[in-house]
Amino acid sequence: MKREERLNNNIDLFYKRNENTPRAAFCMNFSLNQVEKFPGLYAVMTRLFMQGTKNRTAEQLAEEFDRYAIEFICELKQDYLRFKFVCLNEDFDKAMELMEDVLKNTTFEDFDRELIKLQGEITAELDAPRARALENYYKNLFDGHNYGHTYTRILDNIQNLTKEDVIAAYQTILNNSRKVISFVGDLDFEDIYKKSNEKFGDLPVSCDEKPDMARAELKEAKDVEIIRQDLNQAHIVKGWIVPTLATDDYPALLLLNIILGASGLSSRLFLELRDKKGLAYVVRSSYEAFALGANFAIYIATEPKNIGVSLNGFKEEIDKIKTIPVSEEELENAKNNLFGKWAFTQETNNQQACLYAHYGVLGLGFDYLNKVKNAVKQVTSEQIKACAEKYFNELAVLSIIKP
Repeated sequence: MKREERLNNNIDLFYKRNENTPRAAFCMNFSLNQVEKFPGLYAVMTRLFMQGTKNRTAEQLAEEFDRYAIEFICELKQDYLRFKFVCLNEDFDKAMELMEDVLKNTTFEDFDRELIKLQGEITAELDAPRARALENYYKNLFDGHNYGHTYTRILDNIQNLTKEDVIAAYQTILNNSRKVISFVGDLDFEDIYKKSNEKFGDLPVSCDEKPDMARAELKEAKDVEIIRQDLNQAHIVKGWIVPTLATDDYPALLLLNIILGASGLSSRLFLELRDKKGLAYVVRSSYEAFALGANFAIYIATEPKNIGVSLNGFKEEIDKIKTIPVSEEELENAKNNLFGKWAFTQETNNQQACLYAHYGVLGLGFDYLNKVKNAVKQVTSEQIKACAEKYFNELAVLSIIKP
């Protein structure tokens, strides 16, 4: 059973009943509609939600979540702020009470301590060469956009952040965002709707305006290189900005990613560059779709002497898929692989609630995935070839970290 309703303040509520499941999942997303004042502002804000409220200290919050075995998470995505919990059905009221307290009464305490901790964690993360190559890729691909507010940009700006900025940013999100709720579990709809209205029906009205930000755009090709003497292998990322969700080419790009490098041992990049040529420790492709743009990337970890050969290998596989239509068998296998991945990522109430809220807050409709599935079934090999020809061009970012 599925239902969609609106709360008193225009917040969309999606409900799905999965019978005989002992744990319920509840997800609430707030769209990010404004340009971030400083890189890292939203990241710091998100960390502070669990540091205490007007009614509970950080320790008291943690103790109550532990006592009732409530999994509660605040997390930042590229396009929205997410609050979610998973709890036993009998503890749903307590979980709602705690979420309401966090949403409405967070005091953003321990700002200075969290700032120091974030700096340390980013520095440690950037010590990993793969993470640094990817960070450099995103920073240059999405330069000048919120999506390009990566770790090094945060470190460059972190001293500019203030607690007042964090509080103001959260108030802006509360007052100027699309808000959606999704519930998946075995509890009565009327009870969920009533409690959601009681707890969150007095939040600022959910708005339908699109983000006040430009679409992501790459204006020139970039080759960026980092040299580190302590490395014994090279990490290479090459990628393009491509169409995103709710576009005609989205289904074909999903399958293009599966065929090239996202299907593991059976993908073209793996078979050609790792198995046949022995170039790679790891090789894969990825397609990430956000509200204001998407990127298609190829990644390889290899010996430094193989950088040139690996880049030629990228070109060979791209040229091949641009000129030779994929076989019907390979296309059908890619579709089945994609459907299998989707099934795997929707096994739990938590996964389903997050997925519905994800599509809901982007304004695509809670059941958008069903539309995509139907579109994927119709994709032809000629569409795959046309997408490759159209988007795998010279306007790309190449990020390399090497000794």
